[in-house]
Amino acid sequence: MGAGKRGLLTAAVTVVCAVTVLAAPGTAFAAPKPTPSPSASATASASATATAGTDKDLEDVRKRLDDLYHAAAVATDEYNAAEEAADQQSAAIVALAKKIVKGQERLAQLKRRAGAAAAAQYRTGGLPDEAQLMLSDDPQEFLDGTGRVLQGQRATKGLIEEMTRTQQDLEQYARDASAQWDKLEANRKTKATAKKKIKKQIAAAEELESKLEKEEKERLARLEQEATYKAQTAWLDSGILDEINGKASAQGKKAVEYATAQIGLPYEWGAEGPGSFDCSGLTSQAWASAGQAIPRTSQQQWKQLQRVDVKDMRPGDLIIYNSDASHVAMYIGDGAIVHAPRPGRTVTIAGAGSMKILAVVRPDA
Repeated sequence: MGAGKRGLLTAAVTVVCAVTVLAAPGTAFAAPKPTPSPSASATASASATATAGTDKDLEDVRKRLDDLYHAAAVATDEYNAAEEAADQQSAAIVALAKKIVKGQERLAQLKRRAGAAAAAQYRTGGLPDEAQLMLSDDPQEFLDGTGRVLQGQRATKGLIEEMTRTQQDLEQYARDASAQWDKLEANRKTKATAKKKIKKQIAAAEELESKLEKEEKERLARLEQEATYKAQTAWLDSGILDEINGKASAQGKKAVEYATAQIGLPYEWGAEGPGSFDCSGLTSQAWASAGQAIPRTSQQQWKQLQRVDVKDMRPGDLIIYNSDASHVAMYIGDGAIVHAPRPGRTVTIAGAGSMKILAVVRPDA
């Protein structure tokens, strides 16, 4: 894409994002609106709004909200990881149960065969070979019978060995199932603990926001807007966008199409569609729609997927944010991302540099 066309598209995305910010405070990429000069009416009402707090107070509130929602995001990743592990353990228990059933059926069959062999031996009277030879009218027939007996003895020995192995397998399956069950229970407890953390952090954030007056909320929205715009501007001013020229793969295009089609849907922790998403739920489902299975959580996406330099990223790649990999978004080109931000917000477009980038990973490397 040429520099001129790139500049026009980037400007267009900025305008779109600016409109989005006005509708959904906190979305990055928009330029902050200038603060109007005090008017006579504003001065007259200053005493009435003095209790609303200064911008410094609201900046403290903004940072506190960021901390609370960040803690909720970390707990959400813990919840999602525990849920994914629990699903895997449940599947392992089901698979082991099937093996146990088949093993028990096999053991019952072997026991029936062993019983038949024992009955046949009983019918011979259990006489020694020498006695059977002396009593036999046809030595050749005896010798032929002896061969069959030897074969039968070998078969019986093999039967007993197989029964032993089957019994040992059943015991191991039972131990494995018990271990998986213990892990499942542990992960259920982890999920429950993470769920409490999430609800606690979100409730604290909502309580904090509920104490703000309408005018304070508007000023807080402007402060959030200014902070994200400042971060995005600094990122763009570094010249990084001139180095990013990667084109999306066929799968990457499908993933971007899916993710952008979800714009406007609400954020919900632990959700992976179709009506709501959390951050990693959106990215994992977008790539699943493109035929590429990836880890469910942002931390596992960061750990398991191939990393690429920021300058080499292309649409469809995932950008991992924060030092603890607690947030993830999908790069869609021209310095923009699509992501599910946090509780109370919707899937939206933002600036790729509006948050602290930890790494870029590529699902279809």
